[in-house]
Amino acid sequence: ECLPEICTLDCGTMNFAEADYVMTNTPGMLTAMGRMMTELGVKPEIEAFDTGHLWYAKQLVKDGVLGSPALVQLCMGVPWGAPDDLNTFMAMVNNVPDDWTFSAFGLGRHQMAYVAASVLAGGNVRVGLEDNLWLDKGVLAENWQLVERAGTIIENMGARVIGPAQVREQLGLTKRAAA
Repeated sequence: ECLPEICTLDCGTMNFAEADYVMTNTPGMLTAMGRMMTELGVKPEIEAFDTGHLWYAKQLVKDGVLGSPALVQLCMGVPWGAPDDLNTFMAMVNNVPDDWTFSAFGLGRHQMAYVAASVLAGGNVRVGLEDNLWLDKGVLAENWQLVERAGTIIENMGARVIGPAQVREQLGLTKRAAA
């Protein structure tokens, strides 16, 4: 009923963080959710927590469940997914099809390092309180502060920050109101 422009699709099952919790996304569940998003005209934001998740996302596109070019978020440093090191990150980047759009993030204190790494690798950036609560050691952040800091890093690297209208155009999104 809300008809969002984008909806997250975590493309695999994995043990999650330090809790005794398994995030369950079976192939059947992912196919059903992906078809629902596609039929509703909602762009899936594929979250890949490891290379196997990218492998399955590519299969969903090949099977016609998801459209191409796809949008993928490389999720780094989430225990027990892809560790937050540059070798693993580049393995993830190198498994993203050339016509897809990717962003990346790292948890906690590595969030801003992944702003730079993602830009250097040709991708986009994700920051915010979902992934990091701290502006500096012992200083709680507000979301706008994280966005501002990321923008400064991006611009200091010679890249540019774009606004919502340009993002919608690049991703082929249409702003719409809830039903």
